Amino acid sequence: MIETLLGGLLGGLFRMAPEVLKWLDRRGERGHELAMQDKALDFEKLRGAQRMAEIGASADAAWNTGAIEALREAVAAQGQRSGVRWADALSISVRPVITYWFMALYCAAKLAAFAAALTAGAGWGVAILHAWTAADQALWAGVLNFWFLGRVFDRVRP
Repeated sequence: MIETLLGGLLGGLFRMAPEVLKWLDRRGERGHELAMQDKALDFEKLRGAQRMAEIGASADAAWNTGAIEALREAVAAQGQRSGVRWADALSISVRPVITYWFMALYCAAKLAAFAAALTAGAGWGVAILHAWTAADQALWAGVLNFWFLGRVFDRVRP
């Protein structure tokens, strides 16, 4: 009797064993499939982020190109004459007038600093050294480069 009972139980267990193994295998496959889908989703997110970065870079490049083109057109338009003599004369005089006005104010400020140093009892040499600063030297270098280096570039351009 025990053999019959034991045989029935073992037969049932052996009959269920492949089904349990199939169930475990399907569970593993589903887990693997889910993991693969997660990896695919992460990859798609990464590819989408990369594509968005490319679109952003492309938009920035297009905007920069448009901005440069607008600046080029604005500068070209400034150089064109309107045909009205007084308006053209006024337009042409703006930069020189501003430049001369700035230089007059700058020279007046430097002369005032020099005069104040002399009034305070400093000698001519000391007054000049204190009136001429590193910022003045940089400004002077910029002015010289603008005027004289610009001529070199004008000669090089066809």
